[in-house]
Amino acid sequence: MRIAIRADAAVALGSGHVMRCLALANGLQARGAHLTFLCAALTPSLEQLIHAHGHEIFRLPAGPELATEASWPLQAQDADAQASLQALGGSPAWDWLVVDHYGLGPPWETALRAAAYRLLAIDDLARAHNCDVLLDVNHFEDAQARYHGRVPAAAVVLTGPRHALLRPEFESNRRDVQPRSGPVRRLLVLLGGMDANNVTGRAIEAIGRLPQARDIDVDVVIGTAHPARAQLESLAATQPRLHLHVQSNEIAALCARADLAIGAGGGATWERCCLGLPTLALCLAPNQREVLAAGARAGFLYVPDSESIDADTLAAHLQALVDNSGLRGLLSRTGMALVDGQGVSRVADLMLRQAVTVRPATASDSAALWAWRNAPRVRLASRDSSPISAESHHAWFTCALAAPDRVLLVGERDGQPVGVVRFDLSAQDGTEVSIYLVPEDNARGSGSALLAAAEAWLAREHPQAPALVAHVMGDNTASHKLFERAGYARVITCYSKELPTWNPQTASA
Repeated sequence: MRIAIRADAAVALGSGHVMRCLALANGLQARGAHLTFLCAALTPSLEQLIHAHGHEIFRLPAGPELATEASWPLQAQDADAQASLQALGGSPAWDWLVVDHYGLGPPWETALRAAAYRLLAIDDLARAHNCDVLLDVNHFEDAQARYHGRVPAAAVVLTGPRHALLRPEFESNRRDVQPRSGPVRRLLVLLGGMDANNVTGRAIEAIGRLPQARDIDVDVVIGTAHPARAQLESLAATQPRLHLHVQSNEIAALCARADLAIGAGGGATWERCCLGLPTLALCLAPNQREVLAAGARAGFLYVPDSESIDADTLAAHLQALVDNSGLRGLLSRTGMALVDGQGVSRVADLMLRQAVTVRPATASDSAALWAWRNAPRVRLASRDSSPISAESHHAWFTCALAAPDRVLLVGERDGQPVGVVRFDLSAQDGTEVSIYLVPEDNARGSGSALLAAAEAWLAREHPQAPALVAHVMGDNTASHKLFERAGYARVITCYSKELPTWNPQTASA
């Protein structure tokens, strides 16, 4: 599967768009996808990071310098679209195009349809999009309604922090953290990789005014392009309890061991929530204001009611949080309940699922199905694990195609076979489903994608089909997990035991 991502990063833009796209790219890569980034603006450190994860980068001509949330003029969007089409090759050779960019909208997306079969738009601002999937991870009571009439009627709209695009280390660190309680011993300052106005410096000054300052270790995270980097490095050199981390790869670990944070809105909000880190959240960009207000109402963020972020104001609010362990505990528990760290898996699996199509098997598929069904790993998971002769298979296959109560589907991705699904509509206990992947397919998530595509086909073509049932061998762990993830309930468990052979001589003895 080939996927392109259009995102930019710069001091004025911040790094959030690229960082969340990189988390998604890595999740898709783990599922067998090939990723390419299209960037008109990119810091050297982020360029190195993208390459370090094995992704390609196409550099595009620089766009207009406007406010970070402003849509680019049509002429600028068209110029970027033409450059992007040239980089991608023009013809629809890409399975997905992901766009995460406030400057680009429906005109750009419509033009790029010529290069990609499907388009995923990532947004925070409830803008209009011409897309197949819309992703907005922010927390709003009316999250779905925000995009009503702003995306095509057939588009899938994914909203809420359960889809937050976090790196895998956040989910893994989450297993070892508990909701925060007790005194504040360690404080984390994380105000974005760029922090153009050096709010980080004011936060450090505010911490220094706390009566407990001498007893608190402070971790400060900045990017390599931070405008006050040299000043902050000098400050850290003179304060033994101030630990400066430049372009750190240990954000999850730092969040996990901190008791309290000073942070900005944006993607890092969900990183902190995932690890239960209570946060004094600051609005550093206009697009963060509504999100932070919603977070304060929902009880997972502490947000000052004043927009002033001078050191005195920060110190007062910080002291209020340090003195109130009950409030910090509430923020911690609410955040952890909201974000479980599995957003990348949810979005990547959906993209993979939509990329798999199914079609009824034909006579020309007979030889391939015989070879796949005889593969050792397929036979091992089958109720009958013995090899199947060509004659037996041909007879079964001919009957299967002709039977009115049997459906045999072949799943494909990019024109290549993924696996086979069989539905027996008149099984004794419902519609029996049987599934296996072709031996050559090793993409993570292919089973879920194939099963979902087959179920959708069945619901469309046989809407009166009885409820689905699946019979799985006891030691087939992969199939048990597949059906459980797909929403199947375990109804009956069958146990089997072979008795020892009775020997009269042994028995009489």
